[in-house]
Amino acid sequence: MTAFPPVVTGLDVLQRDGCPRLRGLRVGLVTHPAAVNRKLQHASQVVADLPGVSPGALFGPEHGLLGEAQDLIGVRDGGDPSARLPVHSLYGDSFESLSPTPAQLRGLEALVIDLQDAGSRYYTFQATMLLCMEAASRHQLLTVVLDRPNPLGGLVVEGPSLQPGYASFVGIHPIATRHGMTIGELAQLYKSERGLAGELMVIPCEGWRRNMDFDQTGLPWVQPSPNMPTLDTAYVYPGQCLIEGTNLSEGRGTTRPFELCGAPWIDSRKACDRLHSEALPGVVFRPAWFRPAFHKFAGQTCGGLQIHVRDRQAFQPVRTGLAILAALRDLSVRHFDWRREPYEFVTDRLAIDLLFGSDRERLAVEAGQTPAEIARAWEAEEQAFHKRRQPFLLY
Repeated sequence: MTAFPPVVTGLDVLQRDGCPRLRGLRVGLVTHPAAVNRKLQHASQVVADLPGVSPGALFGPEHGLLGEAQDLIGVRDGGDPSARLPVHSLYGDSFESLSPTPAQLRGLEALVIDLQDAGSRYYTFQATMLLCMEAASRHQLLTVVLDRPNPLGGLVVEGPSLQPGYASFVGIHPIATRHGMTIGELAQLYKSERGLAGELMVIPCEGWRRNMDFDQTGLPWVQPSPNMPTLDTAYVYPGQCLIEGTNLSEGRGTTRPFELCGAPWIDSRKACDRLHSEALPGVVFRPAWFRPAFHKFAGQTCGGLQIHVRDRQAFQPVRTGLAILAALRDLSVRHFDWRREPYEFVTDRLAIDLLFGSDRERLAVEAGQTPAEIARAWEAEEQAFHKRRQPFLLY
């Protein structure tokens, strides 16, 4: 593995150099537990110690400021007994709860955003950033985004783009499923393509290269959400989150969420044999049995598989996730179903359609098309997004 100099995050740059633009301003900080510097000091402490900066409020995204809440669980304001500032939740019981309110922004002059993203369109922290940028634009607040590496690297774009009529919190803007951008680069793209007024400042990382794995950065991995415990999880997530759109378990409630998947009726060996016959690049599958402690099938033994990524550069997580979904559906006989409950505050679209970004993939699976045939339609969209993102890349 190539050795690189240690990467310096936007938070570390802010702490080292300060930010004259923030001097004299009352600041709100949008953040979560993974927003730490190289010494594991949290962003809230770093911002509080900046000369001339007056902290005014803290905002927590999905899972809460402390990162304690599971998926789809609303979080109340407050929740941090050590905070000496108002703590506002940006994940409640409605889509409106995802944006800062005028009352929450009253008295603030800037929003500083420090959120570790996971490189997937449906990982919601970059959606929270966009909603905060829109609120800042409406209220004429300065937005400062502290950049962090994309843990999946910055070279590869994979998967379908969001189609009109399917926007949601897991698809807030038309980008590829695996977008290959940092959160600061996404901020620049969002500001331009959404036509947002107001000033945006991105404090870039230093030393990050697009071909880097996260474990080459020298940065500590702090789980950004309860079910993103390791870098291995992040690599499979762009495909395995699709399992959320079904009645299969995506491994929540186990120690290997998203790497494990299955259901009580799945024949583990048949599933792995089927997937190995497809010769998917960079990955092998192990028959596995697991019993979730919570979430789908809590307390029940599930058959299924564990994904083992052998070659991160060759691995195609979105195509692999589609192949897994199709294989487990075929093996489910009468048991399989799409998730039909409301999902991320949307009631008139199936969860799987929101995750894919349209109903095209679901209808193709139901029609018996192969994963390779379905993914062929993505190629033009991947190429188009690869070109579209180019003006906003910082590295």
